[in-house]
Parts: sequence; C-alpha cells; structure tokens
Amino acid sequence: MTVQTKPSAARVRVRRYSGSARINHWIVAISFVLLLLSGLSLFHPFFYPLTGLFGGGSTTRMLHPWIGLILAAGFLGLFLRFLPQNLPESTDFVWLARLRHVLTANDQYLPEVGKYNAGQKFVFWSQFILIGTLLATGIGLWPQGLAFAESLFGFKVTIEQQRWAALIHSSAAVLAIAIWIVHVYAAIWVRGTIGAMTRGTVTGGWGWRHHRKWLRKELDNGSVEKAH
Repeated sequence: MTVQTKPSAARVRVRRYSGSARINHWIVAISFVLLLLSGLSLFHPFFYPLTGLFGGGSTTRMLHPWIGLILAAGFLGLFLRFLPQNLPESTDFVWLARLRHVLTANDQYLPEVGKYNAGQKFVFWSQFILIGTLLATGIGLWPQGLAFAESLFGFKVTIEQQRWAALIHSSAAVLAIAIWIVHVYAAIWVRGTIGAMTRGTVTGGWGWRHHRKWLRKELDNGSVEKAH
C-alpha cells in the first residue's frame, strides 16, 4: 500500500514507539531531570536549596553519580535501539539547508524524511557524545568510581586531572541541558510528538506532514490501525 494523498493517511494511526522504547525513553528523561537538579545544587551555592529535594547535601552527593549510571545505561539502550534510524542521509543536508522553512512550517519546501529529521539526529548524536563525556569525567570526580577505575586500569588520577575533569564535566552538562531544553521545546511545538512517546502512536496526518518517508514505509508494512 502506498500513500497517494494526505486524506488517506489521515484515517489511520501508526505505531511509532513500542512499549519498551517508551519506558526506556522515560527512564532516561526522568534520570536526566534528577541529574540536572542534583547537579545544579552541587555546582553553585545559589542552587544549594535544591538539595532539599534529595534529603540534603550529603545525600545529594551520594545519589548524583548513581543516577548518572542509570542515565548512561538507559541512553545506551536508546542508542542501540535507534542507531539505524539516526544514521546520516543525503536528505539531512537538504533539510538543514532549508532550516528557515522548518521554522516557518513551510513543509512543501522540505524533503521527505524518515523516522527522524536532521534536527532530531543532531540531538541524538550530541547527547551521545555529551553523556559519554559526563560519564567518563564523572567517574574521575566520584571517589568510589575513581577507586574502581584505578583498580581496573591500574593508573592513578592526579589532582590536576581531576580539576580538568570537573571543568569538562560542568561544561558538558551545560551543553547537554541546553540541547535538552531545545528537545523539549520542539516536542511541545510539534503537536502530537509528546503523544507519540506516551501512547506510542501518531495519526497518519502527523506522519504525512513530518515524516512522510517513514509513513510510506509503515503503510507498506501494514503497521497501521484504523483511527477512531
């Protein structure tokens, strides 16, 4: 079955995310927010009152790295799950070159894209790099993690290296938070996106407008259900 017109696509709902993918996503999302709050409370005295959300300063310091491990493990699950759909394509460069049409919602000037557009792929790859950086530098700032790394790899981390780790860790955190804000804003701005990660399905009209190549493939595979 091939999409010919928008009305035919509008009469169906298409499964975009499985239940396990949605659970994986929300584990990452919740752990990221918890890390944001606990990390800010440890970053500057102005944010120290946020430690009250976690039971105090010492508890926050203890929980922060463990939540970081949950985030890293959860994001690894998302990375392995969605890697094939986030590989670069020629249409990504066309989409980026016509970014002004994306911002003004002039869809007729945009190329058909698969499950993810170039903007979503940027979030995917940048967060992969930043979360990896946060994990590596975070271990260097975590006494238990540092002791484990030293016993595993047999090298001693100097104070100077820990200072650099702190600088890189905080810089990566700022970038990750900024990209997360853009990600959340885009999810709210494109109506129906949040519903895809809560219900798991989108309307055919949503798929036709935002991810037409992906919709064609799903319809050809019969991965649709009647809209009610």
